[in-house]
Formats: sequence, structure tokens, C-alpha cells
Amino acid sequence: MSDDIQKIGVIGAGQMGSGIAHVCAASGYDVYLIDQTDEAVSKGLEKLIRNMDRDVARGRIEEDVRNRALKRIATGSSYDGFKDCDLVIEAASEDEDVKKAIFKTLCDNVNEGTLIATNTSSISITRLAAQTDRPGQVCGMHFMNPVPRMELVELIRGIATEEDTYKRVRQVTEKLGKKAVNAEDFPAFIVNRILLPMINEAVYTLYEGVGSVKAIDTAMKLGTNHPMGPLELADFIGLDTCLAVMHVLHEGLADTKYRPCPLLVKYVEAGWLGRKSDRGFYDYSGDEPVPTR
Repeated sequence: MSDDIQKIGVIGAGQMGSGIAHVCAASGYDVYLIDQTDEAVSKGLEKLIRNMDRDVARGRIEEDVRNRALKRIATGSSYDGFKDCDLVIEAASEDEDVKKAIFKTLCDNVNEGTLIATNTSSISITRLAAQTDRPGQVCGMHFMNPVPRMELVELIRGIATEEDTYKRVRQVTEKLGKKAVNAEDFPAFIVNRILLPMINEAVYTLYEGVGSVKAIDTAMKLGTNHPMGPLELADFIGLDTCLAVMHVLHEGLADTKYRPCPLLVKYVEAGWLGRKSDRGFYDYSGDEPVPTR
């Protein structure tokens, strides 16, 4: 393990944050995981433990590795615990104002040398870094979902990111057993620049009546050998996150091809956000997901 980064803070105990804490602890780092409420932290920790237990049951890790990893994780709802962290990874919701507010608070609670990374999937690293007192020590570190299973991490330099920061964050990424790919600081980077317009187009295909939810997902799974159909994948990602990324693309690149589909907007307005709300393009309240259109 790198000598200088021993303890990693994670802000946000949701799907992404709990996954990041999981892989950091499993790779030998001490972890401090927070969220806004104790309840949110507890839910995130429960999910993390379930995932580690599944890894043990499937023979991916030994039970003693799991036990040691869990002992490395401390949780809370206070920023005070970041004072001895060498790197803090922000994994809050995909909302620029939320992230900027977090960064401002964080800078008052970390040491001068602490690096800051953001798991944003679409927002400008340069703009976020400008909210801090250390833009040279800020880097994008975009993990894929689910974090423990997916190999890729997109690393993104802001305009002010120092080379040493980038190298150290890349070293951590590799110690986590992930493959780092460099992406430039343009809206949505590489993966979501390509993936989200495809999902948005699938929603337009549904909106315009070209095919049903089931027909669209089946066609893409069998016709392009994708493991999940685009609407099923949208539900997995979260429709609010999909919409947020499309807004970033549409506003940042000023091209009508990135206009969010009105049906996607309606689903988010209705609170139909996908798996996390039990309803999106599928209804998840029963034993099997049922298409909602």
C-alpha cells in the first residue's frame, strides 16, 4: 500500500458510498464513512455487510478477510472524523449545489495535505475544485455501480489538479484492484457521455410507442448482447441520476441531441426513480419486476 495514504474518508453511505467504503476496507485502508443521518449510515453499513457476506458465501473472499475489513470501518455523521484522513472521497447525490456545499464544509475539517476526490459521474471537476481551498489537490474518481464488482474507475483531472495528486489517486485506485482510465474534464466524461444518451434514446423509443418496456429491453439484450436492457439499467442507476446527467450534458454541450426525454422527466416528477423507490420502468413491489408500460 502507498505509504502516505492510510485512511480514507467517504461522504455518502448510499449505493455508491457504501460500495466505495467496502472496497477501500477490503483493500486494507482504514475508512471513515458518514452520511447526513445515523439512519442513512446504518442502512449503508447494513448493505455493505450483506455484500461482504455474499462474497464470503460465494468464495470470493475468506471470512477472516471480511472480519478484518469490517473492523477497519468507522461510521458517523460528523465531519470531525476526517481530520486524520489522507484522502476523502465525496459520493453524495449527483447535485452540483449539494457537492459544492459539502466541499466547503469539508475543507474546514481536514488537514492541509488531505486529498479530495469526487465520485461525480458528470459534473465539472474544475468547478467543484474551485469551491475548495486546495483545487490542486482535487481529482475526479468516478467508480462504476456496483462498486465491488465493476473494475473501472474513471480518473479526471480538473484544470488545476496537480500531477502528484493524480498519481497518488491513481495509485490508490490500483491498490483497490480497479483499472484506471483517464478521462478529460468534459460533461459526463467517457462512460456516461456514451451510456446515458443511449438510455435516454431508449426512453424516447418507449415514449414514441416504438416498443414496450419489455420489447425494448429484450431487443437490446438479445440484439446487442447487453447483460441488461437500457430501461432495466436506468432503473438500476436511478432515474433521478439519469436525468441529472442528461441535464449536465444538455446544458454543458448545448446540443439538442442531449435533451432529456419528457417521459424520463415525468417519471422523476412522479417519484418513480427505479429500484430504490420500488417503481420506475418496472414495478419492483412483487417477487418479479413487472413493466409499468
